[in-house]
Amino acid sequence: MNSISTRLTTQAGADTKQEDEHQQFLTFVSAGEVYGVNILSIKEILEHGELTHVPMMPEYVRGVMNLRGSVVPVIDLSVRLGRPVSGVAKRTCIVIIEVRYENDVLDVGVVVDAVNQVMEIAAESIEPAPPFGANIRTDFIAGMGRIQDKFVVLLDVDHVLSIEELSLLEHTGKVGANLLTENSLA
Repeated sequence: MNSISTRLTTQAGADTKQEDEHQQFLTFVSAGEVYGVNILSIKEILEHGELTHVPMMPEYVRGVMNLRGSVVPVIDLSVRLGRPVSGVAKRTCIVIIEVRYENDVLDVGVVVDAVNQVMEIAAESIEPAPPFGANIRTDFIAGMGRIQDKFVVLLDVDHVLSIEELSLLEHTGKVGANLLTENSLA
């Protein structure tokens, strides 16, 4: 192998290693706390809009929304994390997150107080979830991202939206589709 090929191969390997060492997270505020979700799970960010209420759902299920013809369940992240119900303010958003469920991908809307920014966090700046002391269940935490002197709680969406909740949300989507159809016929 000539020296140019060797340098390119070495540089490509270094670039791949550097990409592996940094992750990007969308940061947002919910109930006064800053959280982050890996950007690879984020589909889009929407202004808070009209939701269709679905009767007999847990308090954290706000309802369903129509997203380009698809029914998307919307949860209140604050309530899911054991906090009070979020109010709707000027910066309130719905973050659409893609969650894997069995062999499918399910879109779930998550109500947050405000979206901050996308942050790149180095792998060595991500600490494991603390065994105690956090205000949320430790299985909801993928890690603690250290940014200068502060920490951002990095959420594990697969645990925040567990299998049981996903099956409930899948059912909510079917019920919501019926409600949306009934509302459009009325």
